[in-house]
Amino acid sequence: MGRFHRHDEGHEHPHHEHGDHSGYETGRERIQVLEDIFHENDHRAEHNREAFEAHGVRAINLMSAPGSGKTSLLKLTLEHLQSEGIRAGVVEGDIETSIDADRLKDLGAQIALLNTGDGFGGECHLDAPMVARALEQLDLSTLDVVLIENVGNLVCPAEFEVGEHAKAMVYSVTEGEDKPLKYPVMFRSVEAVVVNKIDLLPYLRFDLELFRKNLRQVNPEAKIFELSTFTGEGVADWLKWVTQHSRRT
Repeated sequence: MGRFHRHDEGHEHPHHEHGDHSGYETGRERIQVLEDIFHENDHRAEHNREAFEAHGVRAINLMSAPGSGKTSLLKLTLEHLQSEGIRAGVVEGDIETSIDADRLKDLGAQIALLNTGDGFGGECHLDAPMVARALEQLDLSTLDVVLIENVGNLVCPAEFEVGEHAKAMVYSVTEGEDKPLKYPVMFRSVEAVVVNKIDLLPYLRFDLELFRKNLRQVNPEAKIFELSTFTGEGVADWLKWVTQHSRRT
């Protein structure tokens, strides 16, 4: 799962030589299997959303490539939510280890760890059934918001709904300006893009204006937050956005 584009990007089709029709049936079967997988996932995602809403909980799916600073941002976010009296839960997704989950301890949040290498085949994303299992570890009746830290990957996580109310992604300036064009599904799927590590801009050949232009080409509406989790510059605007999306409605 996750290695093929969803219907909004078009299905992958098998290659055939002229006059060779032997692979068409296999291709149709593959497409049907993928459609069944996504249909079942979306059905489970709706159940997750119903569970959130039954308890008045908001859910935010936070995605990124590995090393963008997602966990560092989440740590600052949890500290802020705790100071605001907003009760948070975290679904912490990673292929292996509890390293990121351990960094988030003692910040007032309930934490459910999901290792996709443990019984899930080492998947490069979280899907709705995985999140459903993680929610069994959280007491939703005592929470206001659940922050889902997805597995670090710029492709697969964007293809799977998990029942969230909003999607955001963290992007590091060390990743270059071209990624919105190379990974449009991810950038198109989110309501907010956090551009992290701006403290490194003096040392990089990163064209921030070109990045903004590329992002706007695939997602004209996304909110952009330019910040540094290291220095704290620009973090306040992100925290305000998260707070607004964490309040019970």
